[in-house]
Amino acid sequence: MLQGNWRIATVVLVLSTGFSRASDAIEVKPGQAQLFLDDVVIEKMEGLKRTMHQPAKRGAVIRSPQPGKTLQTRSAPAWDSSKRLYSFWVLGIDDTFWQSKDGLHWTPGRKPNLRTDLAIHDPVDPDGARRFKAALPNEGFAVSPDGINWTRLAVPKVPSSDEANLSYDPHQGLFIHTVKRGGKYGRAVAIATSRDFKSWTDLGVVFQADAFDQKLGSERIQARLVDKQLQQPFHVDPKVFNVDVYNMGVFHYEGLYVGMPAMYHATGPIPNYPNTDGFHVVQLAASRDLKQWQRLGERQPFIGPSRLDSGAYDLTQILPPSAPIVRGDELWFYYTGLKDRATYTYVGKFPKGQYVPKPNLDRDQGAVCLAVLRRDGFISLDSGEKPGTLVTKPFKLEGNKLLVNVDAGTGAVTVAILDQAGKPLAGYCGKEAASAQRIDDLRWQPRWQEHSDLSTLKNQTVRLQFTLRNAKLYAFRVQ
Repeated sequence: MLQGNWRIATVVLVLSTGFSRASDAIEVKPGQAQLFLDDVVIEKMEGLKRTMHQPAKRGAVIRSPQPGKTLQTRSAPAWDSSKRLYSFWVLGIDDTFWQSKDGLHWTPGRKPNLRTDLAIHDPVDPDGARRFKAALPNEGFAVSPDGINWTRLAVPKVPSSDEANLSYDPHQGLFIHTVKRGGKYGRAVAIATSRDFKSWTDLGVVFQADAFDQKLGSERIQARLVDKQLQQPFHVDPKVFNVDVYNMGVFHYEGLYVGMPAMYHATGPIPNYPNTDGFHVVQLAASRDLKQWQRLGERQPFIGPSRLDSGAYDLTQILPPSAPIVRGDELWFYYTGLKDRATYTYVGKFPKGQYVPKPNLDRDQGAVCLAVLRRDGFISLDSGEKPGTLVTKPFKLEGNKLLVNVDAGTGAVTVAILDQAGKPLAGYCGKEAASAQRIDDLRWQPRWQEHSDLSTLKNQTVRLQFTLRNAKLYAFRVQ
């Protein structure tokens, strides 16, 4: 199954009418993409709008081999270069450990000696017995040489409810453990971090729903209830409408942290049981310090529900992985897709009653699904027929080549190099890349009247000025 991207735009006005001082210069690390999820690199912007891009859905890649058992995941596939294999951990079925050579065709492997839903591969740990690491929610942590044979560590647990995620940033040497705790409107997300997988710093609750989520959530629930092309909840009661954060995958990406909160929309109570019916959508958020988070895309779905006629699994419950994996020029997201929620009727008085499956429901309820996004493609800055411009903050140029992730296939883009004060540098005025060249490139290298690269400006403080017409700018990097 292949579905096209949805695009949700937010118009951005001019951020500044002047230019910042030299003391406000930013750091642009060589090789690191500068994205536009926040305004850190932006000095001035006119005539551009931010657009969030949804990944294209590719359908289910791992289905439950056991009818009646619902397959889910919270991890991301881990690449083991020594074996040329991906390892993947799932939950809800007996075959919890899977392997693949290409990330598309998966086969079950040996059964791990511990339940390890949250596992990562740490290729730089000098101790081969600790190359795989796992969080055991409300129990502690474990390590393994192969992702199968696990040893528990004498490390205190990070308190959590029944949801958690684990990711690893090898560039920062940082393990990121998100857990579910209570917040103002219900479920919320806390984060703990570690650099040695022994001692953990608990940051407490850092992300939770707010009053605007409740307003937007109520509107989204009402819209869903009248859209018969979407799976409907079994239980509806407006008095119970609520939005909270079910869980959140958090990963480091090109100098910032990206969060994928699963926003749970409660639609009604489950009779005789202390929980609710409802549905999830996955949104986007960004942070520079794991503490302060900025919501992206006007809180619209990054991964939303598929239509009933699509044959897909992700009809009701959509839960994100801890992180995507990088595959060439794409980001691959392996997420949980479930067809229903509240699939059981609770008979008797909680907690001494019993679950009875609802009749006539599809027993094949869940799968690991794949969605694919352009590299750096979370947010683009878009222009229409009337050109828009972006000027960056000043930065020290530590490379000699500029690479731009841009889609100007039906328009044009120019890049000029400015000095610290914002004046064009001789020989580096923008040279238009026109639509005839069909530029849609993750690594487009601009050329100027007198220069083919930035070698003559190395170690100088400069600004970049992008001018776009019918184009989308995703990121730039200095190589």
